[in-house]
Amino acid sequence: MRRIITMTVNNRPGVLNRITGLFTKRHYNIESITVGHTEIEGISRMTFVVNVEDERTAEQIIKQLNKQIDVLKVSDITEQAIVARELALVKVSVTPALRQEIYTLIEPFRASIVDVSKDSLVIQVTGESEKVEALIELLRPYGIKEVARTGTTAFTRGSQKTAATYKTAFII
Repeated sequence: MRRIITMTVNNRPGVLNRITGLFTKRHYNIESITVGHTEIEGISRMTFVVNVEDERTAEQIIKQLNKQIDVLKVSDITEQAIVARELALVKVSVTPALRQEIYTLIEPFRASIVDVSKDSLVIQVTGESEKVEALIELLRPYGIKEVARTGTTAFTRGSQKTAATYKTAFII
């Protein structure tokens, strides 16, 4: 069962290490992690995509994460209306004769060419994981040399509950 868990944390050394250590100790598989600054200085947002056996395990993860020092808020947003995106760079082997074919192939995905060499193209695509995966599968017959993916980053849509209160974050 795939779960998307977001959390806001104090941006301090060792926070990511402690949180990933928690997953490791309990043998939870992390599919992807994204971390970045938020709109509030000193606060970062982490998005974890994890595979768990059942709902009970997901609840245990949330409880254990909430106990961590520097963790301000944890949410399992899997069942909510969310905006989720991933970025991928895909280097494809291509001859000059096939370039136009690749351009035509990637256009419906709103992907773009970000680097061209005599024997390859680097394609950038953003979107939901399924979209990224679909483009990669279409490019596979051309000969993929490398793939770099960011992993999913997400938050809830519109006026749903958000992690916007950080009053305790500034206590030193």
